[in-house]
Amino acid sequence: MRFRYPFQKIVDLKSGEKSMAEWAYAAALGELHAEEERLARLVREREEAAGRLEEEVSRPVPLARLRQMEAYVLVLDSRIRSQTEAVRRAEEVVRERLRRLADKMVDEKVWLNQREKAWERFRLEWNRMEQKELDDLAAVKAARAARV
Repeated sequence: MRFRYPFQKIVDLKSGEKSMAEWAYAAALGELHAEEERLARLVREREEAAGRLEEEVSRPVPLARLRQMEAYVLVLDSRIRSQTEAVRRAEEVVRERLRRLADKMVDEKVWLNQREKAWERFRLEWNRMEQKELDDLAAVKAARAARV
């Protein structure tokens, strides 16, 4: 007699769901890091553009050139605001995926605990049956020894 858990397919399903949730969380983290890197790149680019603009202001430069540089800084500011919003959305996705992963982990753990309890019940019953057989053998042996 061997242990067979009747709900093993559910345990396997829950493990698969947890794995998929882990992959989704990892993908969301990757996307968040990419969005943060794009934001950092834009901030660096804006700082460089603002620095160039300050340098140009100190020199005699056509006003059109200064306005063009200022417009570029303003465009970068707008892109930074958009990218900041993209980072915020990516953070929300990460939080949601983490919450979903935690739910899946709890769900899997519940089913694994149920399987462990079933295994313990099986093991106890198996030990009880073995002990009963050993007791029967000992009783038969004792009965034979008493007849001799």
